[in-house]
Amino acid sequence: MTQATAATQSRPPFAWRVVRTLDQVPYGVLALPLRAAVAVVFWNSAMAKLASWDTTIALFSDEYQVPLLPPELAANMALSIELTTPVLLVLGLLTRAAALVLLGMTTVIEVLVYPQAWPTHIQWAAMLLILLCRGPGALSIDHLIRKRFEV
Repeated sequence: MTQATAATQSRPPFAWRVVRTLDQVPYGVLALPLRAAVAVVFWNSAMAKLASWDTTIALFSDEYQVPLLPPELAANMALSIELTTPVLLVLGLLTRAAALVLLGMTTVIEVLVYPQAWPTHIQWAAMLLILLCRGPGALSIDHLIRKRFEV
């Protein structure tokens, strides 16, 4: 056996080296696109509501029909959530709380408004569950606060 053959046989295969490299990507780097992706979805929804408030109220009256809430209240609640939580997610501030609120909103949308849209909603829910359970990662205001006050 030559030295080159022995060296090749002792090194792990290329695929394993790639997997090991990918395993070392810090969670904080992975959490950034999760936070941004969810934020964009809900921010765009808020912008659509603001573009035509009359249409928004009509949608909440005729199509969405959230039980127990008057359409104006439901529309204002949805808009408030969609304007604040994306900002929190992008900043990584109160990330778990924002993820929980958006997970609740996603559940309401899925169960009461558009049950046939579950393929989209499950994607949102999956991203939100990761953020809820693992937090925003090291590249966040939450992380800085936690580091400052952790004993």
